[in-house]
Amino acid sequence: MARPKSEEFNQIKYQHEYNKKNYDRIEITVPKGRKAVIKEAAQAAGQSVNEFITQAIDEKMGKAE
Repeated sequence: MARPKSEEFNQIKYQHEYNKKNYDRIEITVPKGRKAVIKEAAQAAGQSVNEFITQAIDEKMGKAE
């Protein structure tokens, strides 16, 4: 027997809460036009901008996988 729904599942709310509990946010500022260059480099590497920047930080800190 199916249980009654008390509230509709909200994927966006769930994801927001999950990210809030499991990740820290860092905001960076780059000169105009640099964001597009970083995005293109990330795409060329087959990565998201976040993955690309995180990998660059890890490599700089000597934590490359």
